[in-house]
Amino acid sequence: MNINIICIGKIKDKYINEGIAEFSKRMTSFANFNIIELKEYNKEDSMNISIDKESQDILKQLSKSNSYNILLDLNGKELSSEDMSEYIEDLKNKGTSSINFIIGGSNGVNKELKNSVDMKLKFSHFTFPHQLMRLILLEQIYRWFAISNNIKYHK
Repeated sequence: MNINIICIGKIKDKYINEGIAEFSKRMTSFANFNIIELKEYNKEDSMNISIDKESQDILKQLSKSNSYNILLDLNGKELSSEDMSEYIEDLKNKGTSSINFIIGGSNGVNKELKNSVDMKLKFSHFTFPHQLMRLILLEQIYRWFAISNNIKYHK
């Protein structure tokens, strides 16, 4: 299976990069894993223009593959770790070979992107910094695979 995290911007904090490196290494046991970092525009443009530019860049990435696309979204579906593990296993059993997890920019994504994905997933009612969310997502992806492979990581 191929797992991609498509996200906006680069990680600046060393401790987050170290966590991402650790879970990226662990993921190699389960899947081909890749992080695709796209340009952050909000420093140069108005908010609506930056949202559209970032969303279009993400849509270009999605058009390059025949993947199942999951957008992290505040209005998305909430699942437990066990349920999400089962959901991914079900996708694999149905022949899905690639999953893209999408983290939009700090200002969000446009309606076109929201309407283009296969699933919207909500992690929490809390607000997380985008850089930290990338690490949280990666840890959860590892957890989902650990659950489905009966590895004693998830308690």
